[in-house]
Order: sequence, then C-alpha cells, then structure tokens
Amino acid sequence: MSRPIRVLVVDDHAIVREGICSLLARHKDIQIIGQAEDGQRAIELVSQMSPDIILMDIQMPGMNGLDATREIHRRFPRARVLVLTQYENKEYVLPLLRAGAVGYIPKSARANELIEAIRTVYTEGAYLPPRITQTVVTSLSEFSTSPANTLPLTEREIQVLRLVAEGLNSREIAERLNISVKTVDTHRANIMEKLDVHNTAELIKVAIQKGLVSA
Repeated sequence: MSRPIRVLVVDDHAIVREGICSLLARHKDIQIIGQAEDGQRAIELVSQMSPDIILMDIQMPGMNGLDATREIHRRFPRARVLVLTQYENKEYVLPLLRAGAVGYIPKSARANELIEAIRTVYTEGAYLPPRITQTVVTSLSEFSTSPANTLPLTEREIQVLRLVAEGLNSREIAERLNISVKTVDTHRANIMEKLDVHNTAELIKVAIQKGLVSA
C-alpha cells in the first residue's frame, strides 16, 4: 500500500478546519499533517512539513489565501494548492489559478467531491469542476488569436490538450481516445514541458489562444 496523501488544512475558522479534518480522517489514503489559521502560518507549515496538498481558504485575516498561494508557489513550486472556498466567480477563480493554485472546489460541494478533488490533484496534478472550467474558458476566450498549428505538439498531444481544456480528467481522456491513463499522463507531462506551463489554468489559456476550444 502506498503512503497516504499528506494534507495541510488552511482556514481561519477553527470549526471549519475541524469539520474538514473529521471528514478527511475517514479515508485511509488521506492524512492530515497540520492546520493553519492564516496564510503566514500555512507557509511556515509547508516549509516544515512538505505536504502533498494544501487545502486553502481565500478570505483570512493577516495573509489571505491568494497571497499565500502565490508565495507558496514561488518558494515551494512542487507544493499543490487546492482552493476550497465559498466564492465561485471569475474574480476569485482566475487570480488564484494565476497565482499557482492547481485546483479549485467550492464549499458548496459534496463531501465525495472534495475527496475526489484531493485524490485527483495528487494523482493528476490538477482539478477543476466542469462549471469552474467553463468560467475559465469563457474569461479567456477573448484572447483566442493564434492557430493551433503553431504549437510544438504532436497531433495526439493537441487532442489531449483540447480535452484537458474542456474539463476532462485523465481517466475520461483515456476513455475518449481509447488509450491508457498512463499514456494520457505522459502526454500531459510532455505538453506542459514543451509549452513551459505549470498548471491546468495555463494549459486552458494556451488552448483558448490557439483556438482549440471555444466559450
């Protein structure tokens, strides 16, 4: 059995943190390694504990989630910030993704969605619910100006990039293209390396700019 996913929970409300920790503790593949009440404390714990995933709230006193995400991404580029918040509009989503968050899930989500998001971020590197993906696609569609044939990608990589931008995860892409999940993950890694991008939001932006998807 592989080691559990190490999660740091960041929220300024103790009762919310305890509720999340209680929920996650029911799953043997997830381990809570710490809690933080603000962004500054989160950064300290990331430095000390090297969590796999930081479950991050946005609105907090002191250093907020956006600033903390940006600083964590700068100092610990391998750390993965999954935002959990009550806000779903683009004014909150886009800045967080640009700051380096690799996932976004609303607090209105069901418990099983949160668990799926954590597991997906851990195994695939990113998670965006379909409705959030559409928000990102719509917001970036105005920048669609350059043709896809200018991309340094193979035909299969372009297919994978298009499906990523449409909100499909690796398993769904594998089923759509009739290839293995491992092959999809390899394609995603190659795409990100060739395009020098580091998260799903940046992949979606490239897909929009090259006209691979539309709003």
